Amino acid sequence: MGLNLAQKIIQDHLIQGEMKAGQEIALRIDHTLLHDTLGLMALLEFEAMGLPQVKTKRSVVFTDHNTLQLSPEGNDDHRFIQSMAAKYGMLYSRAGNGICHQVQLERFSEPGVTLLGADSHTPTAGAVGSLAIGAGGLDVAVAMGGAPYRLKMPRIVRVNLTGRLQPWVSSKDVVLELLRQKGVKGGLDCIFEFGGEGVRSLTVPERGTICNMGTELGATSSIFPSDETVLSYLKAQGRDAVWRALSADPDAEYDETIEIDLGALEPLIACPSSPDAVVAVREVEGTPIGQVCIGSCTNSSYLDLMAAATILKGKVVPSSVSLVIAPGSRQVLHMISASGALTDLIDAGARILEATCGPCIGMGQAPGTGVASLRTFNRNFPGRSGTKGDKAYLCSPQVAAASAVAGQITDPRRLGEAPLIELPERFPVDDRMIVKPSAEPEKVEIFRGPSIKPLPIAEEAPLELRGRVLLKTGDNITTDDIAPSGARVAAFRANVPAMAEFTFADIDASFPQRAKESEGGVILGGRNYGQGSSREHAALQPMYLGIKAVLAKSFARIHEQNLTNFGILALTFTNETDYDRVEEGDLLELPGLREAVVAGHELVVRNATKGIEIPVKHAMTPRTVQVYLDGGLLNHVKKQAN
Repeated sequence: MGLNLAQKIIQDHLIQGEMKAGQEIALRIDHTLLHDTLGLMALLEFEAMGLPQVKTKRSVVFTDHNTLQLSPEGNDDHRFIQSMAAKYGMLYSRAGNGICHQVQLERFSEPGVTLLGADSHTPTAGAVGSLAIGAGGLDVAVAMGGAPYRLKMPRIVRVNLTGRLQPWVSSKDVVLELLRQKGVKGGLDCIFEFGGEGVRSLTVPERGTICNMGTELGATSSIFPSDETVLSYLKAQGRDAVWRALSADPDAEYDETIEIDLGALEPLIACPSSPDAVVAVREVEGTPIGQVCIGSCTNSSYLDLMAAATILKGKVVPSSVSLVIAPGSRQVLHMISASGALTDLIDAGARILEATCGPCIGMGQAPGTGVASLRTFNRNFPGRSGTKGDKAYLCSPQVAAASAVAGQITDPRRLGEAPLIELPERFPVDDRMIVKPSAEPEKVEIFRGPSIKPLPIAEEAPLELRGRVLLKTGDNITTDDIAPSGARVAAFRANVPAMAEFTFADIDASFPQRAKESEGGVILGGRNYGQGSSREHAALQPMYLGIKAVLAKSFARIHEQNLTNFGILALTFTNETDYDRVEEGDLLELPGLREAVVAGHELVVRNATKGIEIPVKHAMTPRTVQVYLDGGLLNHVKKQAN
């Protein structure tokens, strides 16, 4: 039996374990990715390990999230990050150089390597055949220290692409179709491996869009083969020396196969407020809009912005529409400027933002009250835009630009003949905004602004669990819900005590105070608890507030691992109906906790308030049980080192 593409890369990097779905494996990590918000804690965590240099082949820190510098803390954080990169052997991508995933794809991605990033959209690099995985910052810090990344062997799902996209249909519509079919939980513990003759018709940037939003299905990663298309792209970037052909064996087997006929797709749109609320654009056509945002790590490539510029050329958006464009990188901005497309966008009434994440993470451009906003982004979770009760839609740049001109949601197929846009034979390469580490690291002083606070460390697991349910939530609670993003918290990313005050701020503003008073509370969650960003603050903040356990119907992959990494017990109901037997305020008890989690996966929690016993389970392996008992991964690593 042959191997599929994902198995080939995993086998090449396998340090421990077997490639059997659900079993824990340990992978050697080649490259790591950090950025200026989630990377702050990872850098502090790496520093706490006491190592002189990173041990990966390449580690890059990008400044792309908090670039507005609304207060001195933003600038201070960037100075801290740059000094850490200089001292410990990391490349530093300066503010303005672009969004981490776009720049990673352009300048650093390689076929066949493993990439671990402290951002859930790290799988974007799968467009060139990298096995790229998003994780919590602490996992990335440990990998930077030379340790393997451990995870449960995913199921490998083949997405068989046939045909080719029709005019006005984009790669965004491919992944929206996947979301329509499978939902936001449909890729949990899976790697989506794309194959079939339809792959050849997709460029690397188009593949990047698909891999990027595979994260919205809960996937561990998404990956395309490394073929002649990848070679052409890398050659155009002046990096063809890293290319190698990689594809699945003809007789490879998969855990599941999904069929998508590219030629049968039409323009799609995700309606408020979930990426899987997908319908055909024609079904909501005519809906008035007041804002259009084109950009993000999903759709900010040269192809994306040229498609929008071609539609907007010679037109002016109505005064009722606010249109903003955020290029994905300095390279993209240079290209649209040289081509004249930048002038076309400006003449159409677009405002040009920095080459950063911007409104995708709630950093500006919050839509007005009751205003429908079209966004080429990857997430439209409630309130993520910065506006409570927002009406955010997700769509392709073609749909966004056509709708901006019309002032209402518009099917771009109404515009006539679709423009033909091709990638250049050579991209303008300028890496002067990427700073190399110091040749004399021992002389580098780490700059620490007042916003950089000591890293909170969890305590060892208690002998017993005893705490009240402080909050009961529903399904699909996001890390945005737990630890909000956006401009209001941007200054506090390296200040956990300050960040903790925003925990569940949009669900229950009293939660932080009640948690501090509880001396060990419990959170009750529904299905897919912790979906979305890899933001480890969603575990760090509750840990700092004294939360001892989260009991949910099910967890998103990265968040469940983050909880363990910070010494919080993650439990699921054996019978989901028992969720209804626990209420906010109930006192839960689990005596003999340490012995119980070691003995097996099946546990019993007593609801002392109601006098009932509830069977629960944990998903920890023997290794992660020890991580939990030690009080989290950092304590565990230090203990092992000693």
